[in-house]
Amino acid sequence: MSREIIAILRGIKPDEAEPILDAFLSAGITKIEVPLNSPDPFDSIERMVLRAGDRATLGAGTVLDVASVERLAGIGAQMVVSPDANPDVIKATKAHGMSSYPGVFTPTEAFAALRAGADGLKFFPAFKLGLDGYKALSAVLPKGTKSYAVGGVGAADFGDWFDAGITGFGLGSNIYKPGYSADQVAELAARIVTAYDEAKS
Repeated sequence: MSREIIAILRGIKPDEAEPILDAFLSAGITKIEVPLNSPDPFDSIERMVLRAGDRATLGAGTVLDVASVERLAGIGAQMVVSPDANPDVIKATKAHGMSSYPGVFTPTEAFAALRAGADGLKFFPAFKLGLDGYKALSAVLPKGTKSYAVGGVGAADFGDWFDAGITGFGLGSNIYKPGYSADQVAELAARIVTAYDEAKS
């Protein structure tokens, strides 16, 4: 089962990357991003790409420019997540065969991202948009648009967001914080997966 959960590993260090990756994979979370404002993020991503093979979709978050996209393509990343909907970043991501998930908050941003070729939309910060805001905005989006709630959304909120039509979630501090051990991450990830599966069923 491929769950629409993107684990956001802000602050992870390269020497932690492989055991943390293993913890997520064992729990059943296979989409993982390392924000580029983490220590040596490209090194962490490359280590995880080499270890995971085809078992995971790995990439970067907080991607702000085309140069970073090109570097990610060079190390085998498969996913680019951004806080904004920069059409140059989206187009470069798609040109390199990677999946693009730009951050949006308004209909204008959402449609601009889709026109540029985005694979899905990251609604951020989701807790500020809220369920009512998302429902109103999603009503005008093309049918089948993938959407992810990111920011201030946790396991207790999954059911309500699924009911509102969200595709999945990006989870940061409630699933990983710098310094967490692989065992801690495995325990948190298992709880998240259980809550996700229950809310989805």
